[in-house]
Amino acid sequence: MADGAHDQPAETISFDTFLKVDIRVGTVIEAEAFPEARKPAFKLKIDFGDPIGIKKSSAQITRHYTIEDLVGRQVMAVVNFPPRQIGPFMSEVLTLGAPDANGEVVLIRPDLETPKGGRLF
Repeated sequence: MADGAHDQPAETISFDTFLKVDIRVGTVIEAEAFPEARKPAFKLKIDFGDPIGIKKSSAQITRHYTIEDLVGRQVMAVVNFPPRQIGPFMSEVLTLGAPDANGEVVLIRPDLETPKGGRLF
């Protein structure tokens, strides 16, 4: 994923701007193949607990994860972006990851078990 745009640091933002991005801990409760996606991906249902609830996400994470690996796994996601249409699927949250040495997505998750809905700060 070395496309140039992600290689350089982003512009400086204020702390107040950072606080507008709502990043939460959720637990994957369902995962399934997403054959209609242009790039290999899974459709996820992630439980963020109350008051956010269960949200859907499309994630291009097929290189390092299987459906069986994902169910029960905690992940981090941005929960306050507007929904985004991905082919026939409406993705409601952005599941977060970082590229490995080959540009394949590695999920970001808490190091220890964390309550659902916990907000990153």
